[in-house]
Amino acid sequence: MGNYALILAAGEGKRMKSATSKVLHKVCGKEMVNHVIDIMRKAGFQEVNVIVGRSKEQVMDKTASRGVSYSVQEEQLGTGHAVLCAKEFLSGKEGTVAIFTGDAPLVREETVREMMDSHERGGYSATLLTSVIEDPTGYGRVQRVGDDVHRIIEHKDCTEEERKLQEINAGMYLFDVQALLSALAKLKNDNAQGEYYLTDVIEIMKMENLKVGATITEFDETRGVNSRAQLAEAEAILRKRINHFHMDNGVTFIDPMSTYIGADVLIGEDTIIYPNNTIEGKTVIGKNVVLHPNNRIEDAILHDEVTVASSVILSSTVGRKTTVGPFAYIRPDSIIGEKVKVGDFVEIKKSTIGNGTKISHLTYIGDAEVGEGVNFGCGTVVVNYDGKSKFKTVVKDHAFIGCNTNLVSPVTVHEGAFTAAGSTITEDVPSEGLGIARAKQVNKEGWVKKRKESGKY
Repeated sequence: MGNYALILAAGEGKRMKSATSKVLHKVCGKEMVNHVIDIMRKAGFQEVNVIVGRSKEQVMDKTASRGVSYSVQEEQLGTGHAVLCAKEFLSGKEGTVAIFTGDAPLVREETVREMMDSHERGGYSATLLTSVIEDPTGYGRVQRVGDDVHRIIEHKDCTEEERKLQEINAGMYLFDVQALLSALAKLKNDNAQGEYYLTDVIEIMKMENLKVGATITEFDETRGVNSRAQLAEAEAILRKRINHFHMDNGVTFIDPMSTYIGADVLIGEDTIIYPNNTIEGKTVIGKNVVLHPNNRIEDAILHDEVTVASSVILSSTVGRKTTVGPFAYIRPDSIIGEKVKVGDFVEIKKSTIGNGTKISHLTYIGDAEVGEGVNFGCGTVVVNYDGKSKFKTVVKDHAFIGCNTNLVSPVTVHEGAFTAAGSTITEDVPSEGLGIARAKQVNKEGWVKKRKESGKY
């Protein structure tokens, strides 16, 4: 006995007007289908199978890291047909299978678990996820007898009395695997569209006197996304939910409406986030961090008491009590130590920066290993690329790099060494030595007067 999940992700989504598969459009920084897969995993479903269609290469590429399997629906012949395409995945299995749609990213883990509990307690062969709404126009109605579901009635087939029913079918289900396989074998497409509908499976089960239940949840959880407008609505709902989660856990948002936090971001208590911050991916932010306005942070780790202002940090780590910005750019694979100062208009790429180092302004450091307590003067450039290959620069502890120094890689500035301002360093500087690499100044008396007299000034 096990718990399995099927994710319907074969739809074309023509109303999105996009070359990207509908289920791959992102909500709060993550593809809709991956939201659903992750919720299934968290709710305890061991195996997840994604049913893909014409955009299968796209969907498989973006979901492969989730460890899912795939079934292919070559023709779009209805939701029942999609599940029929996953018969091989279901074959030989016993237990419960969840069938959810890849374009409904707002369902909660708690709701899926509640469905499971209700499904098991009631001894149901199928359990629907439903919502109760004031205006159910256009939705299939759920008709109950007591607590059990009697049938699902499509809006167009409702009588006047049945249209007063306000409980609607969300199109997400739990089934006993063997009961589902048995019903699928009897599924027909004798309708105007010539399609196989999953709702007909419910009718088949009821005809065989199997028990069908339903779990009611708020409508926002069951929303599907079929257009750009609905995508924006889903984004707003989930963003509010995410921000409230962090606020409940001790994070201060100066303006939640203008703060964008990804679904997988972790934030420690007593962190303060100012407006216009975008934090995405697998970012982890520690305690007592201050994020001033206008930062973009993605897949980064910020340790406790870091301060960031108007900067970009991508796939990098920033140590405790370090300050970044304004207008700094920390590119992927950088490791910034503790109590470091990364100041204005500083770019760091694929480099390690030791504790207590100061890189205050107008500096580029790429492919470098920098020690502790180093001071970089204004305008320093690590010249790491010769047009064909990239090389490494090493600056050891307590070195002092003078203003406008070019460090031409590969080169090492040893511990406690200095470089003179304006130098282009191409050879190693010894420990506690001074590297000077600039032309001697020459003053030409009367040069301006001569140019004026020659008419060249």
